[in-house]
Amino acid sequence: MSRAFFEFLAVRRSVKPDKLLAPGPTPEELASILTVGTRVPDHKKLAPWRFIVFEGEARARMGEVFAAACAAEEKMPPSPVRLDMERARFLRAPTVVAVISSPKPRPGAPEWEQVLSAGACCYNICLAANALGFGTSWISEWIAYSPSVTSALGLAAHERVAGFIYIGRPGEKPDERDRPALADLIRHWPQE
Repeated sequence: MSRAFFEFLAVRRSVKPDKLLAPGPTPEELASILTVGTRVPDHKKLAPWRFIVFEGEARARMGEVFAAACAAEEKMPPSPVRLDMERARFLRAPTVVAVISSPKPRPGAPEWEQVLSAGACCYNICLAANALGFGTSWISEWIAYSPSVTSALGLAAHERVAGFIYIGRPGEKPDERDRPALADLIRHWPQE
């Protein structure tokens, strides 16, 4: 492994979605990013994930879905400000990729491993986009769990949103954040 790649990983940071600017990736760059995204552990070669890409006007049309879902699913009627925020949710970045976890029933390939593969796919998409100079933010938010939204996305009953990857040019360098102390996370086995 090259030292430069290690350094890239050591300082990689997410960029807040509203700090991701146009232009987003070209069709060729996005194809490359998604291709690299699929180079993850995939036991039995099942490809237990798929992608839905939102660019241009599709982001605003999906925002209408979010606003309608918010109005239908909230206990209290949402304010006009909240509905406007939902309409603008995908407008925060020029490109948004929904990574859909789509496990396949297969002996010897536990569903949990397939779900983890979808998570690895999300992170690989982030790394690939970052390597091309784009900023990314992998988040889910309430929309990933909304029945109205998942229906509008065409998800089957066994599918779930693994995450929404927001991609754009970083408008600013994100500040470093506190990280957990490594010693608090490690236990050697057997314990003495």
